[in-house]
Amino acid sequence: MWQHNYAPLAGSLGVSALVAAIPLIVLGVMLGVLRKASWISALTALGSALLVSLTVYGMPVQLAVISTLYGAAYGLFPIAWIVFASIMLYRLAVDTGKFEIIKDSVGSLTDDRRLQALFIAFSFGAFIEGAAGFGAPVAVSGAMLAGLGFNPFYAAGICLLANTAPVAFGSIGIPVTTLAAVTGLPVLPLSAMVGRLCAMISIIIPGYLLVVMAGPARALEVWPAIVACGVSFAAMQFFVSNYIGPELTDIMSSLTCIIVMVVVLKLWKPANIMRLEGDKDASLTLKRHGGGEIFQAWLPYLLLVVFVLAWGEPSMKLAIDTWTNGVMPDFLPKASAGLNGINVPGLHNAIQRVQPVVAQPAPYAAVYTWNWLSASGTACFLATLLAAVLLGVKPAQVVSIYKATFRQLAYAMLTIASMLGLAYLMNYSGMTSTLGLALAGTGAAFPFFSAVVGWLGVFLTGSDTSANALFGNLQVVTANALALNPVLTASVNSAAGVMGKMISVQSIAVAVAATGMTSEDEGRLFRFTIKHSVLLMVAMGIISMLFAYVFPSYVPVVAPK
Repeated sequence: MWQHNYAPLAGSLGVSALVAAIPLIVLGVMLGVLRKASWISALTALGSALLVSLTVYGMPVQLAVISTLYGAAYGLFPIAWIVFASIMLYRLAVDTGKFEIIKDSVGSLTDDRRLQALFIAFSFGAFIEGAAGFGAPVAVSGAMLAGLGFNPFYAAGICLLANTAPVAFGSIGIPVTTLAAVTGLPVLPLSAMVGRLCAMISIIIPGYLLVVMAGPARALEVWPAIVACGVSFAAMQFFVSNYIGPELTDIMSSLTCIIVMVVVLKLWKPANIMRLEGDKDASLTLKRHGGGEIFQAWLPYLLLVVFVLAWGEPSMKLAIDTWTNGVMPDFLPKASAGLNGINVPGLHNAIQRVQPVVAQPAPYAAVYTWNWLSASGTACFLATLLAAVLLGVKPAQVVSIYKATFRQLAYAMLTIASMLGLAYLMNYSGMTSTLGLALAGTGAAFPFFSAVVGWLGVFLTGSDTSANALFGNLQVVTANALALNPVLTASVNSAAGVMGKMISVQSIAVAVAATGMTSEDEGRLFRFTIKHSVLLMVAMGIISMLFAYVFPSYVPVVAPK
């Protein structure tokens, strides 16, 4: 059994941590300096991690390769499967013309630019984040605002600021699912804590957004809409994340917010209609649609809610998992505990973790869960197929949408697999533990710095999912070394990470392209968002410190394994 060594270079934790950080530095340079594609950057970082694990940590080649493949497999299923199914559902709505009806129904509610920003950038953008994620919210919402006559720079900046509240639960909750996979912590406590942290920010984002856009005085003129928007979203975000799970948190929060906002806009109008400087005359060409058309357009997403809720119901999930576990081929090495668990051959319990990461030397488990039928991605895929049937889409078109989705996401899925392979290799080689033990040197201030780590992760990778994969276990190792609650620090990684989304290279590029600006505007947009990003990250760091030392009883506790 190969044993971890957390200070392989001359017994120095500091020097070893600098070397362990090489893959992260490579990733940052490739993405932020050389501006290489995400999949190229991820593969390059993975290559550097393999080199460090073999030459510095002395990890056997077989263990390094298998741990990388294990992570890549987890990246493809269930993570990439959820992304694929959610994007296919989105493409179904687009390719059948239903998404145009959704946009028309959203865009025709009000002429006031402040309320349009709240409704489209925040409420509707959160819905797209929950259903698709991975750049779609900024692209769709930015294009809609620009199409409604917004100045392109305003449209891009507003959408980037708004796309903070929902990111931690984007794409059917995949960031939290990934965080649970990497850390080994249960999904629901992580979902609950991330929800508690994000709800405290979500409730102020609508007001913050309009203050930035129009100034305090003009924002105050529409305070009823601000309150309705923030409270409805944050309250449902808290409820679903704490009592149902991460998969539907964004979907149900945004749908609740949309319904509340529609009611508010029907019953209340601001005294003064606001326009923006340089605003185009809104001689809009939005079409009017009947209730039946609008219901049919929203049908795919209503089915998504029904399927994910049904699939997540404990008794149904248990029944599905019991059946699939029974038909699992006998040649697979089933895990002794848990349904559909497979002990990873050549890796499971082949590595020993030692103090101070664990109290006593213990084998490092490697169990892959193949719950192919009860997975959230499968629920989303079945909702897509049923929606296609109810909308009268021919099988040939469904196949065409499937192929187009695969072509669209091929490199994204390669990136996800590479990032998870990198994360798992760093975990199983001990590199993550080295970094975590080094960060423990920040002592009592670490809850604040855990927010900085998450923020940097999303800034570097452009993805809360990727940042959780990279740094989730790092947060747990550091928390355990400092006798802090690992659920808090892992959750802060995700909740604070979303503040880095608005300044990531990928997000800014998407916003610029969607609103019709040129690449020269990227620097200007970065300068606009960076101050807000840092301010909100600091706020999350302070909230983290409060939960750690003032309100620790409000953080879920998970018994150590």
